Amino acid sequence: MKIQGRMFIWLSVFILIMAIVYGVWSKEPAGTTALFLAFGLSVMIGFYLGFTARRVDAGAQDDKEADVADDAGELGFFSPHSWQPLMLGFGGAIAFLSIAVGWWLIYFSAPFILVGLFGWVFEYYHGENRTQ
Repeated sequence: MKIQGRMFIWLSVFILIMAIVYGVWSKEPAGTTALFLAFGLSVMIGFYLGFTARRVDAGAQDDKEADVADDAGELGFFSPHSWQPLMLGFGGAIAFLSIAVGWWLIYFSAPFILVGLFGWVFEYYHGENRTQ
């Protein structure tokens, strides 16, 4: 994780230089603002990865002598049969469609988003999956 943090910090330095060069040469505010925002996001990700790397054990990606098999194993629990992301995606699609069609459409997307969000959070609190 330490290497990824350094990569993002170096990427943020590059984006900052490009934002300054672009802003001086083009004098165009929208692109310059977008590049400075990308710089800020890259700094936040790099800082988070570096901050987290100090608090967790070193992974196989931080060891120069590591093999691919050293990073094998369980990565976490992923729900294999959840329908909630589909509901959230449908609600998000309607919400973003409301930008193009009309803001009134966002009222129809809110129930889909809320049902999908609550279903996803409480998916393993009831029903047959309660013991997992």
